[in-house]
Amino acid sequence: METNRLFLRKFNINDAVSFFELNNDWEVIKYTGDKAFASVEAAANFIENYTHYRKYGYGRWAVCLKENGEFIGFCGLKFHPKNNITEVGFRFYKKYWNQGFATESATSCIAYGFNQLHLNKIYAHTHIKNIASQKVLEKCGLQFVKQITYDGHPAKLYCIKDETKNLY
Repeated sequence: METNRLFLRKFNINDAVSFFELNNDWEVIKYTGDKAFASVEAAANFIENYTHYRKYGYGRWAVCLKENGEFIGFCGLKFHPKNNITEVGFRFYKKYWNQGFATESATSCIAYGFNQLHLNKIYAHTHIKNIASQKVLEKCGLQFVKQITYDGHPAKLYCIKDETKNLY
């Protein structure tokens, strides 16, 4: 998938160092509930065992700059089989915050979800204090649904519906 400035692709083993560094920045994972990887090998193991592409046909994708191929974060769709919903999510290196990359990539992923995967709705959640991510979701057209508890933390649930389909 491509946008004006970015291309999105499946993770590969060459992303292990970048993925390790991304998830080892406390400010980046502060609101995610995720823990830092213990090592580059642990990040590589995560990538090697990431089954969403095979199981569901989609997942989170590495986000890279078109100009030089640099890995700057990830964005994509994640299926939650327990709740039978798909969520959009993103994470970027701090040096790429506030430059529109999250909005650009998430908008593209949402369009992919509706146009290629024929999803009716796409959800997202953010920690209640993660105002920056909430603003990104709203720029992408998601609407606040309700406050929830996610992994034991207060969160906000958002949703966007494919307006080309009659959903009642």
